[in-house]
Amino acid sequence: MLYWLYQTTHINIFQYITVRSGIAFFIALILSIFLMPKFIKWAKSKKANQPIYSLAPQTHQAKGNTPTMGGLIIIFSALIAILICVKLTNDFALIGFGIITLFSLIGIKDDISKIVGKNNTSGMNAKTKFILQLASALVMAYFLYTSTILNGDLYVPFYKYPIINLGWFMVVFWALVMVSSSNAVNLTDGLDGLATVPSIMSMLTLGVFVYISGHAILSGSLLLPKISGIGEVVIIAAALTGALVGFLWYNCYPAEVFMGDSGSLSLGAFIGYMAIISKNEFLLFLVGFVFVLETLSVILQVGSFKTRKKRVFLMAPIHHHFEIKGWAENKIIVRFWIMALISNIIALTALKIR
Repeated sequence: MLYWLYQTTHINIFQYITVRSGIAFFIALILSIFLMPKFIKWAKSKKANQPIYSLAPQTHQAKGNTPTMGGLIIIFSALIAILICVKLTNDFALIGFGIITLFSLIGIKDDISKIVGKNNTSGMNAKTKFILQLASALVMAYFLYTSTILNGDLYVPFYKYPIINLGWFMVVFWALVMVSSSNAVNLTDGLDGLATVPSIMSMLTLGVFVYISGHAILSGSLLLPKISGIGEVVIIAAALTGALVGFLWYNCYPAEVFMGDSGSLSLGAFIGYMAIISKNEFLLFLVGFVFVLETLSVILQVGSFKTRKKRVFLMAPIHHHFEIKGWAENKIIVRFWIMALISNIIALTALKIR
């Protein structure tokens, strides 16, 4: 809408990505802050509460009456801001919009199954969930490869030249990146605000890379791959960031509402998408360090128990390990936020060290 105003009224301010990103941030922020209390009240009346896993640390049992599916308001607020501020003829933006929508729908189905079943394990079958995620990611990756100028070049951090061109196999690789990132954020979403702030940091960092790669002059001076048109995705990231900040107002410790899969799955997939279009698939390990740490803890725990019948951690994901060791929940959360901040600052050095 704003870009249409620029085209029809020639109000130049609306042509700038930075301006429309700022507007998108505040639209999503205001909507999120305004709608979240109403959603919390409605969710409580419908008993749409977060089922607590029976083996979770004892401190979690008191959270059984906390409403879930706050991700609905995050995504709704962001999508409204996106529709107002983004140039809707941009293929990169449309694919990003599609990824958020598809993965959110999968999350909604999973959340509803858990609420109806009154059990954290009664959600969507893990195999079915993975198949739906992979199918959605493959479709979006196919459109990305065939409808945009993005090629199969693969880059590694701190090196300015592509190391290989994967061709059509890049579609599969991109799909795996999105699915992996989606599930990593989902695993991290286990404490109040634990996934929210690292998600904000990841989108801010990747937003810098996306903006520079889409800028003809800046990409050349910083030796980043020039990918025309991806700058519009920064506006989507700004909208999601605004919605997440509004959500954090109610999700910080002690949380009044949980995100649920309806938010975490789509946020993770979109973070993966931002890494893909900015050619930072491997830098994502650093950008999303907290998400990687949580995922690795689960892989190590499951692998060790299946092969050695021994556990590496007291409980996985690793934030539960520290809870059982006696760390206060808010201390775990803030320390993980600090790790996310440090890892993202290091990731940003890849702008100059190439």
